[in-house]
Amino acid sequence: MSNRTNERIGLFIDGSNLYATARALEFDIDYKKLLGFFKTQGHLIRAFYYTAMLDEHDYSPLRPLVDWLDYNGFTIVTKPTKEFTDASGRRKIKGNMDIELAIDVLEMAEHLDHIVLFSGDGDFRRLVEAVQRKGCRVSVVSTTRSSPPMVADELRRQSDEFIDLIELEKEIGRRGRAHSPQAGRQIDSGQDDIEFEDDEYDDDEFDDEITEMDDVTEPA
Repeated sequence: MSNRTNERIGLFIDGSNLYATARALEFDIDYKKLLGFFKTQGHLIRAFYYTAMLDEHDYSPLRPLVDWLDYNGFTIVTKPTKEFTDASGRRKIKGNMDIELAIDVLEMAEHLDHIVLFSGDGDFRRLVEAVQRKGCRVSVVSTTRSSPPMVADELRRQSDEFIDLIELEKEIGRRGRAHSPQAGRQIDSGQDDIEFEDDEYDDDEFDDEITEMDDVTEPA
């Protein structure tokens, strides 16, 4: 990506979208390195991380990551997931952070020169267009290397710069462990009867997310 040291940069990370993209590319994100890398690209004003969370009475394996990010330079934006039962009687949980992310981008735009959006969601195309009219440069981070691509074509075309996540692997990826959904300790999520929709995780992803925490929560 272009290095403009005087730029005021804001990171806006759609947590579940970035997780799914990195998983599709078979590498894990080192959030300490991610923050450090973008600090070298300009004046990093804020790094937002968005994720929906299970009710506080349910165990959430996202909690270790969220807590670590909160103490290490990220601004965390969360909200409770919503639960419903479909026509077949299966319990489902939904969580979508698009509105929260969009509001923060619009509010922060006047304080930023460069917005870096970690998401491939085509719903953000209109948001990108709006902040470009305010004078902000917008980079979108996702991937076209997966099958199917994780980024919507309209979002990619609207951005000022598209950064394929795989090109950042050396800068922000974690070393020393190949990606494996079954690697590491297994967690009983207690969610066997739940189906996750819209930016949420299934049981395998819960286990993988916890595995991902092993190194992130104790950075070198």
